[in-house]
Amino acid sequence: MVKFSKELEAQLIPEWKEAFVNYWQLKKQIKKIKISKIPKLLPQIDHEFGRSIFDSIRFFAFNKLFNSSNKITEIIQVRRKIMEDGDDEEVYQTELVQLFSEEDEVRIFFEKLDEELNKVNQFYKARETELLDRGELLNKQLDIMLNIKQILSNRRRKPNTPPSWSSSPRNSSYSETTIESNENSEESSETDEVIAALEKNGINFINSTTRSKTKKGKPKMAMRIDIPATTPTKTISAITSMLWEDLVNNPKKEGPADFINRKKIQCAEKMIRGAFVELYRGLGLLKTYSSLNMVAFTKILKKFDKVANQQASASYLRAVKRSHFISSDKVVRLMDEVESIFTKHFANNDRKKAMKFLRPQQHKESHMVTFFVGLFTGCFVSLFSVYAILAHLSGIFRPSTERSYVETVYPVFSVFALLSLHLFMYGCNLFMWKSTRINYNFIFEFQPNTSLKYRDAFLICTTFMTSVVSAMVIHLLLRANGFSPTHVDAIPGILLLIFIALLICPFDFLYRPTRYCFLRIIRNIVFSPLYKVLMVDFFMADQLTSQIPLLRHLESTTCYFLAGSLKTHRFETCSNGILYRELAYVISFLPYYWRAMQCARRWFDECDVNHLANMGKYVSAMVAAGARLTYARQENHLWLGIVLVTSFIATVYQLYWDFVKDWGLFHLNSKNKWLRDDLVLKNKSIYYISIAFNIVLRVVWLETVMRFRFGIIETRMLDFFLASLEIIRRGHWNFYRLENEHLNNVGKFRAVKAVPLPFREMDSDG
Repeated sequence: MVKFSKELEAQLIPEWKEAFVNYWQLKKQIKKIKISKIPKLLPQIDHEFGRSIFDSIRFFAFNKLFNSSNKITEIIQVRRKIMEDGDDEEVYQTELVQLFSEEDEVRIFFEKLDEELNKVNQFYKARETELLDRGELLNKQLDIMLNIKQILSNRRRKPNTPPSWSSSPRNSSYSETTIESNENSEESSETDEVIAALEKNGINFINSTTRSKTKKGKPKMAMRIDIPATTPTKTISAITSMLWEDLVNNPKKEGPADFINRKKIQCAEKMIRGAFVELYRGLGLLKTYSSLNMVAFTKILKKFDKVANQQASASYLRAVKRSHFISSDKVVRLMDEVESIFTKHFANNDRKKAMKFLRPQQHKESHMVTFFVGLFTGCFVSLFSVYAILAHLSGIFRPSTERSYVETVYPVFSVFALLSLHLFMYGCNLFMWKSTRINYNFIFEFQPNTSLKYRDAFLICTTFMTSVVSAMVIHLLLRANGFSPTHVDAIPGILLLIFIALLICPFDFLYRPTRYCFLRIIRNIVFSPLYKVLMVDFFMADQLTSQIPLLRHLESTTCYFLAGSLKTHRFETCSNGILYRELAYVISFLPYYWRAMQCARRWFDECDVNHLANMGKYVSAMVAAGARLTYARQENHLWLGIVLVTSFIATVYQLYWDFVKDWGLFHLNSKNKWLRDDLVLKNKSIYYISIAFNIVLRVVWLETVMRFRFGIIETRMLDFFLASLEIIRRGHWNFYRLENEHLNNVGKFRAVKAVPLPFREMDSDG
């Protein structure tokens, strides 16, 4: 049977762990009570006989004390006080009515128990108030949206009337929608009623003095509806609204206006729907918080009764059940209300469909995934052994043939090898995050029912490598049998095209939600700083800064196939051309540039100077990368000095940011020397080893300066080894980066995503 302490550890909400009953501390105090009883036992003379007599007397006294006249005598008294600070805050305090043999330890136990009860109550009331306020705000937003949809519906039912909506952007970040007053008195009266209802919900209508008027010269009524334009699509929509304004004002051209406004309302509806889902999730978490704490109080009091040979649990549990976090039913009632609202307005009265949104079911992990991981791992090892034997027998690494093989096969296959290694490290990250209860789905805003599990990551990794090594074996066999090099060398390119096709495949198989999420994130990175930067966006951009060799291999492979070198086998076109050299700079800069632009966008959105400092780190990395590329082509003392200076500055900058900002270590006043106060891993030595490991792998750029002289095969292998080390360093960095983010969420008790809302209250003066 699993102990309750382990069950509590597994079921509690990680971000709220500090707000739960400290069950483990209370257990320690009960052990102290048990130890304090030992010196007070009867003398050891005839121990067994004496103990049996003592137990009989104590049992008789207990029955007389507690069962006399079928009425339990209180041995503790729990007082409930209402603080006089105007907050109606209740505080519980326990007094010992009966004398305990180990009174001091018992008194300390109940003092700690009172502290835990008051802590739970206060936290519950604070979270409950936040959720109730959020629910009230969402109801207000929903009423506004329904009233606006009613206006649009009325306009569509009366096609002969002039268009009632025109759009003009207030600024680049927000779109405004204008309602035109109607000439028809009956329709105007109906619109006035809706406008009055909207004004009660905080939407202001203003008489506009602009040139846009109705046919009879009456001014329009301007309704401000703010929908954050956080993506290029929404920004372009706002600009489109402005360009169509004159066309919309023409009664004969009302189609585009209706289309634009419908899109805005759909966007608002999606935002409100997401906010209701997060509200329901927060209510569910608070309900779980209440029930788990109630069970914890019950279990710990039963332990106390057993150790102290007293019956205090009944008295204290009555006080617990009367406390706010148990007696309040506001959360349950609001959950029922949210279910009803969501079913009616967002699921077409289909409760089953509504529950799929509100309570998404996580897919159970299949043993078949584990089976295939093992199967493909065995296949990979076997095929790689076959490849090594065939490569040795065919002599592809002889000086006469090494140039052809390295230029045609190595770049493509190394792309898959580096990508597979990165996936393997990500799978290890997922396993460690799950083991240490780091809520990575919440941090990355992934859907728990579709997010990638660590077994899935390992399956993709092993499938990749099995396919790649199979292609390498087939490639060698065809070369050995005398097939045309032009056809044989096309195999790596065909393999690359197959995997690209699978990545963008629209059919719902092979982890389509994950594939499309990956493509969406890459789009956000490439078009930085146009998109608002989320945690998952800059996390993925950091991964790309460690995959510059992979991007270089992709570039050389693309050049090889597009420039016709596949047929002519003239490698100089892609390796020594001027365009190739310039692209080497661009590709080396791009990941750092994207990351720097993300920092600029975050500074623009949040006005935090730390983002500008972070941008400086990536600028210094760009300068150092450019200096190393130039030194590789112009080996002289001047460029050697520039490489040393720029690389040293960039490395120190990166190490400082790794340890202090990303990992949150090196706190001067921390109780853990050079670390931070809160650590997820219990073994502190792991953190010190990780610091040293990160420092070593950050200085691998020294190989560029040392300029080891090898043959082309050895050079390629060394480059691949160093690229693999950087990916391993990045995977190692990932764990501590998310650990620090998780602890920040824990410190702020942040367990529910804050969804932006579409409608904002505006002042009448604009």
